[in-house]
Amino acid sequence: MIDRFQYREDREAYSAARVKALEALLIKKGIITDKTVDTVLDFFETKMGPFNGAKIVARAWVDPSFKDRLVTDTPAAIAELNLPEGMAGAEGEHMRAVANSPDVHNLIICTLCSCYPWPVLGLPPYWYKDPTFRSRAAREPRAVLGEFGLKVPETIEIKVWDSSAQIRWFVVPERPVGTEGMTEAELEALVTPEAMMGVAIAKAA
Repeated sequence: MIDRFQYREDREAYSAARVKALEALLIKKGIITDKTVDTVLDFFETKMGPFNGAKIVARAWVDPSFKDRLVTDTPAAIAELNLPEGMAGAEGEHMRAVANSPDVHNLIICTLCSCYPWPVLGLPPYWYKDPTFRSRAAREPRAVLGEFGLKVPETIEIKVWDSSAQIRWFVVPERPVGTEGMTEAELEALVTPEAMMGVAIAKAA
């Protein structure tokens, strides 16, 4: 990640220590058990995460009619796929997809806090919550994307979508050139959370 959104090296250790202390207190008070946190972590490691988003995007790449349905009625289109139960819960309420095109590049932010479609993107990264990113991406998205290493030509319009509790957006990136012979499963490997947020493009084959 770019230097602007880097955090000090001990941030993870510091955060982990705080979480451990809070967990111990909640267990002591009988609010949770020693298995609760592991259950939640397993949920977001195996059931809800960017692997779901990759499946959705790959299907949109190989099936234009599905892509049309996805951007028209995102929850209904997602329900067509064999994905884990709960796609509409756990921060997945009211998900909406927008598709990149040769003329338009989409960027997802949340100016209020960190609203994010967890079922398709996983947990939001630190920088997504950073006030600097949230404010600058709304004011000067082209410059911010350039700092991420994504140079969007002036001829391409950039649309910024502000996620909220009412609508949680994600991007269907353009399919990389040269992937015509790839299977749907192979295409999934090219889809990253960053591409579905709009701060990157899908990886080349």
